[in-house]
Amino acid sequence: MLWAISFFNYADRQAIFSVFPLLQKAMSLDNVQLGLLGSAFAWVYGLGGVFAGAIVDRVRRKTAILGGLYAWSGICAATAAVNSFPGLFLMRALEGLGETFYFPASMSLVSDYHGPETRSRAIGIHQTSVYVGTIAGGFFAGWIGQVYGWRWSFVVFGGLGILLGLVLAKWLREPVRGQSESVAVAENLPLRATVRILAASPVALLLMAAFCCANFVAVVLLTWMPKFLFDRFHMSLAMSGLAATLFVQMASLCGSLTGGWMADKWRQKTPGGRMLVQAIGVFGGAPFVVLCGMTHSTGMLIGALTAWGFFKGLYDANIFASMFDVVRPEARGTAAGLMNTVGWLGGGGSAPIVIGLLSREYGLGGSIAMASMVYLAAGVLLLKAASSARRRPAHQPQ
Repeated sequence: MLWAISFFNYADRQAIFSVFPLLQKAMSLDNVQLGLLGSAFAWVYGLGGVFAGAIVDRVRRKTAILGGLYAWSGICAATAAVNSFPGLFLMRALEGLGETFYFPASMSLVSDYHGPETRSRAIGIHQTSVYVGTIAGGFFAGWIGQVYGWRWSFVVFGGLGILLGLVLAKWLREPVRGQSESVAVAENLPLRATVRILAASPVALLLMAAFCCANFVAVVLLTWMPKFLFDRFHMSLAMSGLAATLFVQMASLCGSLTGGWMADKWRQKTPGGRMLVQAIGVFGGAPFVVLCGMTHSTGMLIGALTAWGFFKGLYDANIFASMFDVVRPEARGTAAGLMNTVGWLGGGGSAPIVIGLLSREYGLGGSIAMASMVYLAAGVLLLKAASSARRRPAHQPQ
């Protein structure tokens, strides 16, 4: 059930990028304005993260998940009524506010069904919904926009999300907090106390900084690859939306399942095992980010997107599982929310506009290639986090 909700979480946010050329033509937008549409979502999604996480730790997570689904789906559908850039900017920002509740609530919930022995695999399986949703949002939004106009893309995805919420309201269940681990769970840990605990943990801070870097690169891919393929390889809207998502996301699906299995195994041998798998992911993906931006060969591009996607999946499967190794159950919603705040404000929020600005000087392909340097920075941070994690037991300030 969470997989299905997460599918629409990503399909809805991805849909707009596949109709960028239509929006650009209809409203006379330039690349910087298109980048701002991506940033608007990321800024609000990030700003709301820590507060959404704190709320999630104090209410039924089922309520937060379904409430968020209704909100972002309704906003997605309402985007079809917009006729100007300010209106698009506002709707993208509001959609970010609706979606910010989902991952803190769902990851906290999954962590109560799965302890340290299976947590990465469980989250890795859940993560596959992100990739399938991204593919569906990329392709079907492009196809619907190409055939029926860009407005119908938002109506379809938003309407289906609301319908899903109505169906799942009866069946989604709330586990007891901390039931997967033999630890005492405090009630309503104050937000300020939780933030202080996280701020005093070097491992938590390093993981947040690494997520900021990795999310920068991921948002570059989601935001700009459809338009890059449309411009350089002269693909149709539907094909550029599909090609920008299909190869990288299907490979990420395989990488996420592999990364979850690897991390659960390595975590049994060393406290920093999950972080080492993540480091392999970002270091391995960096050269293929360069190749994606620089190649003029369709075959080379497909190969680079596939390899990038696989390594991205290794990292993605352990984003929250790594953090939960150093955070107690009662604070995991807040921790996941704070992760989103840092990652989306610092990384995702800046990526669309930074690449839009750089593209004026270096072109879109060259700007995408430059994002590889941010991946390398993430790898260094993850190695430091893994080294620090070995020095203290789980759930202790690190």
